[in-house]
Amino acid sequence: MKSLKNIIKEWLLPILAAIILVVLINNLLFFQVKVPSGSMYPTIKVGDRILVTKVYNKAKLKSGDIIVFYSNELKERLIKRLIGLPGDEVVVKDKGQVFINGRKIEESYVVYPEALDKKFKVPENKYLFFGDNRASSLDARKWENPYIDYKDIQGKAQFITYPFKRFGKFVIGNDALNH
Repeated sequence: MKSLKNIIKEWLLPILAAIILVVLINNLLFFQVKVPSGSMYPTIKVGDRILVTKVYNKAKLKSGDIIVFYSNELKERLIKRLIGLPGDEVVVKDKGQVFINGRKIEESYVVYPEALDKKFKVPENKYLFFGDNRASSLDARKWENPYIDYKDIQGKAQFITYPFKRFGKFVIGNDALNH
């Protein structure tokens, strides 16, 4: 009987505690996603695994962040670049150049632009997302409802964890083509 108690105390309880800790960390702090499409190419490639930290404060979101969210329209989890914050006026014109509140933004991460003219006025508590690979991204520019609610934002992409040769921070633009 004493032997069974020792096994439980020395093996089972630590293993159970480790499993609970992993589940809590995964649900409260960070998680990993595997990228299924080329919409963020070349910054993120098909099959890359990305470490994502949970977002608990919407004030910390900023234009240019790479965000993981759930699209109710497409019924799937997506990873895209945050372009428009609540209240922003976003205009896409002149062969895909993006203007936020009248100011042209520099998008060195866009290697493959798309000449598509669109205007957006981001509602309160909503966000606007585009893929980096504009020529091949099914994103807000083409959705029926282009805005994502804050409650559907799951986290902010931090870095690539796999494949190991691409491990680390995101490389953008033409530099990412050979990375």
